[in-house]
Amino acid sequence: MARGELACSRCGARLHPRKPNSIARTWALLVAAFILYIPANLLPVMETGSLFGAQKDTILSGVIYLWQSGSWPLAALVFFASIVVPLAKMLILTLLAASVHFRATWLTYERTRLYRMIEFIGRWSMLDIYVVTLLAALVRLQSLATIKAGPGALAFGAVVVLTMLASMAFDPRLMWDNIKDENAPRPE
Repeated sequence: MARGELACSRCGARLHPRKPNSIARTWALLVAAFILYIPANLLPVMETGSLFGAQKDTILSGVIYLWQSGSWPLAALVFFASIVVPLAKMLILTLLAASVHFRATWLTYERTRLYRMIEFIGRWSMLDIYVVTLLAALVRLQSLATIKAGPGALAFGAVVVLTMLASMAFDPRLMWDNIKDENAPRPE
């Protein structure tokens, strides 16, 4: 280790004042998430089979079915959690990464709050995948029907994981590096 560099007292690893290559890693993960968002919404997420036939459902076809069958609150919840939240998370991360990339100084406190919000939402992002997995496990116990996760579920799970990794790779302290006024409000 070079002279003057700090090291972890426990493992000896070099300590960094910022996450190394934060913006490059965030951009790479975001681009991959945007690319996989398309098949996640176009490919079937769930494949069901019974004595009456087989059916392949995408996220949107599931929302439409729930809406038409009168389960409007559930349809709205699935639409919001499966389509709106992942897209909003990717767009917010894009805004944050672009603001650091272009050295923006506007609304830094609000951008920090946006980052905290997507970090909180990230904890609940895998809920849809868990629902498909649990449903498939429960139906496998009966011999009259089958449910399998489709290729869209894999793409959707990858989008969720990539956005979680992108938000973890992003260093929010970089947003504050371009603030010249020392009296600017700092986040708690």
